[in-house]
Parts: sequence; structure tokens; C-alpha cells
Amino acid sequence: MKIFYAVQATGNGHISRAMELLPHLQRYGCVDIFLSGDNSNLLLDAPVKYRSKGISLYYNRRGGLNYWHTVKQLRPVELWEEIRDLPVEKYDLVLNDFDFITGIACARKKIPSIHFGHQASFQSDLTPRPEKKSLHGEWLLKNYVKASHHAGFHFESYDENIFGAVVRQSIIRANPVDNGHITVYLPSWCEARLVQLLQALPAFRFEVFSREAKTMHREKNVLFIPVDKETFNQSLVSCSGIICGAGFETPAEALQLGKKIMAIPIRGQYEQQCNAAALEQLGVTCLSSAGQQFRQQFHKWIESPAPATRDYSRTIPQCLEHIFSLAESRMMETILAEEILC
Repeated sequence: MKIFYAVQATGNGHISRAMELLPHLQRYGCVDIFLSGDNSNLLLDAPVKYRSKGISLYYNRRGGLNYWHTVKQLRPVELWEEIRDLPVEKYDLVLNDFDFITGIACARKKIPSIHFGHQASFQSDLTPRPEKKSLHGEWLLKNYVKASHHAGFHFESYDENIFGAVVRQSIIRANPVDNGHITVYLPSWCEARLVQLLQALPAFRFEVFSREAKTMHREKNVLFIPVDKETFNQSLVSCSGIICGAGFETPAEALQLGKKIMAIPIRGQYEQQCNAAALEQLGVTCLSSAGQQFRQQFHKWIESPAPATRDYSRTIPQCLEHIFSLAESRMMETILAEEILC
């Protein structure tokens, strides 16, 4: 079986998930990767057959979306050429982890595809949303990727075709301990803002993974560390708790480890607001922002119990069994259609 696997490269979550899924996908056939986007810190440790700048999201230094920079990077003529030339028709199965180009290419060429990933879970209205929905955000989550089928990942199985999170095997096999530090991963925040926030809590030690840090350096009780998956693993496994955005992969790993989580959604990013609503249902502390009340909110959080541990160790086999049953059904339909035509 020839498999086309499109991976969104905005942020690190999609790439992290792809690295876990790829060895399992390769058992089913030959996998060609299309990497779309240019705003991540992780490298995909696998051959990439097709590459595009795609459509990436960018953030300002205060933890919100930078709409101007995002729009400025759009290349409509080049995007259309990539949609036209992407050879999705040469594959038996197209898996799309939130890539616009692949979705439009498949729709234009009438090629079935499976929207595969966290964003696919929002096709269901049973997936948690914030109290105040965003019409624009809802439209984007449901229409950004065109696909004939959807298979989603989330913190819970809220509906059929929604599975648990994909968590790295290194996290699943880890034995969590508490070494007394707080891990911080807020990649859309600048170091100056984090120093101001965290040095107001001098009794606590913070290990901050920063996109700005080129080398490890300390500022009083705050240790800045360049983003690196192995170092981050060690910090997360041994922390008292983690302060992070309301993305998907990092909170899911913390839930797998039974760690305390404080989630701060990126302002203006509706998907993260939806994730925060889901996390709150699981007992996670979520803040709309970190302002003057942060010190009090932090103390309340650190004294509260951790949410119940989740077990995501069976997600990959369960999801792939479902996906390849869909693929086999489609291939049988194609064979039968060809026999009828003959």
C-alpha cells in the first residue's frame, strides 16, 4: 500500500505525533511524507518527500496570534500551484494531519482522504467547546481541511471516530517523580515577560523551555532551556507540575503522567479555548490570561490536587485499526467499480 501522509508543521505537536505514528504506519505500506508549514522547533526525524511553506500561524510576544505576520506570509499563487501539482492521486491512502493544501488537492482531484489528528475531533459537536463559541473559529475547524472521512484524537473519546491522545512511548514508559521544580512551556511568550511573571514567585524553581534560548541560562529562580524533546521529557517526568498553553500534546502527556497542569490558551486561538474547556472538565486549572492575579492563582493551583491520570497507551493501535478498515473498504469499492465498468 502506498500512503501519503501530510503533516502540519505549525507548532511542534503535529511533528511530535508524526514521529510516534510513522513506525506503525510503515507496517501497512510505503509512507511518503508531505511537511507543510515552517513554524516549529522540532525536526521530523524521517525522510520528507514533499515540502511546502504551507500556511503557518505566528504569535506575538504577549502570547497572542500575530494576524499581520500570518497573513503577510500567504503566497496565493504558489499555494495554487502546489495544490495543482501535489500527486495525491498516485496513492492508495491519503492521511491528512491538518494541511490545507492536501485537503484542497484531494477535493479538486476527487481523491478520498482521511483527516487524521486532533483538529479532526472538532467535526463532532460532542467535542467540548467554550461557553462562548466563535463562529469564525467553528467554521475554520470544520472547513480548513477538506476530507471524505475524519478520525480525531482528544483527551477523551467524546464520540465515535474520536480516540484518545497519541503520547510518546518515552512518556508512557516513564516513572514520574517529583523533584520540586515547575516545568514551563509557553512558546508564544517572550523570555522578558516570563521573567517578570515567575520571579514574583521566588520560593519556586522554574524550568522554562524557550524558543528564544540558544543556550541554557539562569535568571535567579528561572532556568531557561532551549527547546529539546529529550531535555523536556526529563523535566516533565520529574516536575511538580507544568504551566503550558492549551495545546493538545503537552497537556495530554502531563495527564498520562498524572501531573498538575495550569493551561493558558493563546489569545485569539479558538482551538486552544476549546481544549481549555475540555481540560477544565478533567479538573485542570485554566487561566484566560496571566496578569496581576497570577501570584494568587499560582498558589491556589499548586495546593490543589492533580487531575486523574489518563492511559493513552492503546490509542495508536485502536485508531490505525479503524483507519485501515476504512482504507480497505475504499479499495474494495474501487475494485468492484472497475469490475462493473469492465
